[in-house]
Amino acid sequence: MGLLVRSVEMRDFRSFDRRDIDFCEGITVLVGRNASGKTNTVEALQLLTCGRSFRKPRAAHLVREGASMARLEGRLEGDGRVIDVSMVATAEGRKFLLNDKPCRPASLEGTLLSVLFNPDDLLLVKGSASARRAEVDDFAGQANQGYRKVLRAYTRAVEQRNRLLKEEVPDLALLDAWDESIALGGATLLLHRVRLFERLRAHIEGIYGEISGSEQLGCEYVCSVCDDPRGMTREELRDTYLECLALGRADDLRRQQTLVGPHRDDVRFLLDGRDARDFGSQGQQRSVVLAWKMAEVALAEEIVGSKPLLLLDDVMSELDERRREAMTGFVKAGMQTVVTTTNLGYFSPEALSGAEVVQYG
Repeated sequence: MGLLVRSVEMRDFRSFDRRDIDFCEGITVLVGRNASGKTNTVEALQLLTCGRSFRKPRAAHLVREGASMARLEGRLEGDGRVIDVSMVATAEGRKFLLNDKPCRPASLEGTLLSVLFNPDDLLLVKGSASARRAEVDDFAGQANQGYRKVLRAYTRAVEQRNRLLKEEVPDLALLDAWDESIALGGATLLLHRVRLFERLRAHIEGIYGEISGSEQLGCEYVCSVCDDPRGMTREELRDTYLECLALGRADDLRRQQTLVGPHRDDVRFLLDGRDARDFGSQGQQRSVVLAWKMAEVALAEEIVGSKPLLLLDDVMSELDERRREAMTGFVKAGMQTVVTTTNLGYFSPEALSGAEVVQYG
């Protein structure tokens, strides 16, 4: 079955002075009123499994008011292994330990892959392109440790080039050098991102069909460098990117930013050939996001050979009955799931059968 989260201990973390939670192999439901700490527990699980939080907090924000330090300790077990992960946060920063040895947050990404679904994700389809890029990149970073390194290197190169573009009289020879750098880094990033998205796309389209029935969903990666990067080599992508940078240099200098590249790409969803962002109903858009999250779970299992940890933070209240049934049917398929809710009535007796229910506030 792979690794499972067995327990998490929280000390002076967010709203908790002390809270210990044990998790079962199947579904653990955290139930309680709003602002009782359920989402804080989900955040703790995400920090301990991938070294970061969807809230993107400063370290000081993780420390309970009046305390000097927050501490998280988690135990993972499975496949004959026992892994202890801990995090200490102070006003100065965060430190992680893996089996009592200091480690970088990025080192945790390959330990236990986790997929988070929260209400903000329901805006993925109609929200900004940056949110859709981040969703793909966050998943890819967990599935492939090298991906995060490539993304960081490319992002830094674009930032350096943008700094140069903002100078009163940019050094054009230096700009040529940065063009070469971001073209190579962008081609490498694009190659990995498109290959992963193609695998994800197949799952999204299939799962959406199961949820919606008659409607057909199409997913497209919208590349700003070329019409269709699929099948291109890194060298071909690099050369194409360099051509785009040369053609767009005047606009880049005028706007003082790099206007083309993977940092400008998007993902488009088409419902029966029409853009779901503009023409999809709220229900259709939410079905797309639901299919996207389910697809991440399915692809994660393909990549790592075991099911990931699924974190569902207060999404059942945002889904109608049909989509709740689709989600609960999916999570019962033998994966460890942590769900937060204010109302157990969102779950059928069958869904709660065998689940561990933990009360909050």
